[in-house]
Amino acid sequence: MKERSTNKRKMCWLILLSIAAALIYLFLFMNMKYFDYFMSLRVPKLVVMIIVAFAIGGASIVFQSIINNTIVTPCLLGMNSLYTLIHTAVVFFLGSGSIFVVQANLSFGLDLILMGVIATLIYSYLFKKTKHNVLYVLLSGTIMTTFFSSIQTTLTRIMDPNEYDTLLSSLVASFSNINTSIIVFSVLLMAAIIFGLRKELALLDVITLGKDQAINLGVDYDRTIRRLLLGVTLFIAIATAMVGPISFLGLIIANLSREFFKTYRHTTLIIGSFLIGIIILVGGQIVVERVYNYGIPISVFITVGGGIYFLYLLLRQRRVNG
Repeated sequence: MKERSTNKRKMCWLILLSIAAALIYLFLFMNMKYFDYFMSLRVPKLVVMIIVAFAIGGASIVFQSIINNTIVTPCLLGMNSLYTLIHTAVVFFLGSGSIFVVQANLSFGLDLILMGVIATLIYSYLFKKTKHNVLYVLLSGTIMTTFFSSIQTTLTRIMDPNEYDTLLSSLVASFSNINTSIIVFSVLLMAAIIFGLRKELALLDVITLGKDQAINLGVDYDRTIRRLLLGVTLFIAIATAMVGPISFLGLIIANLSREFFKTYRHTTLIIGSFLIGIIILVGGQIVVERVYNYGIPISVFITVGGGIYFLYLLLRQRRVNG
């Protein structure tokens, strides 16, 4: 009971901090004469940051519970590399003037369809062939990440330099140019995925007990893990297609949530990672806009911070195991 009340207080603090960060972002350095104009720019960015924080935070917590390892993240499935390969291939074969490059809605649709279909087919096949061994699937994802990156690197080396300049901006995650027309569709799609996986999500607390324990408690373990893994893949595909690849965000917010709450309840962990994600993304975007005047994308700060945090987690785990 004491732990639950402590977590409730912590959750309230996170909610207050996330609301404060959102309000600061919306109203910081605003000229009230141009209130409508500022809101038309800032509100869509804030909404997308909230969507991305929820998608990546929730997917990362679920993925870590499936793998039973808190250092791994869904980016090991190769979604970020697949995203960059798709964009590079479109510019390389069709040119920067292609309708799939110029039209933001078509670009988003192409990213989402290809990433969703390819990931679903690959991981469904791998799950079947490896006899539902999640670690083999994770290893295959690491190999595919290298494979996709190698093809993408080869294409960029022989690409026209002018085309590469056009491509480069789309390969870096940014909240500066938001396609507002995809927001409603993304929210509805995520809601549909959550609804379709509602039974599996309710079993997450049981799954963390281990495969044998879960099966003894009546859980169809292999089917549940397969469906959850596909849900994670689709959530990461949505977030990546919206703003670009943010490799270390999931690692940061998922592990901070686990350290902050120290509970096995996934509802608390997912909400915590979501709120921490909002604070980090909104705070980072404020720094990007007000300190660096859009000169450095937010993904750079997250990558640097995530790399340092990753090393800290490795060293801490080594001390614990040693």
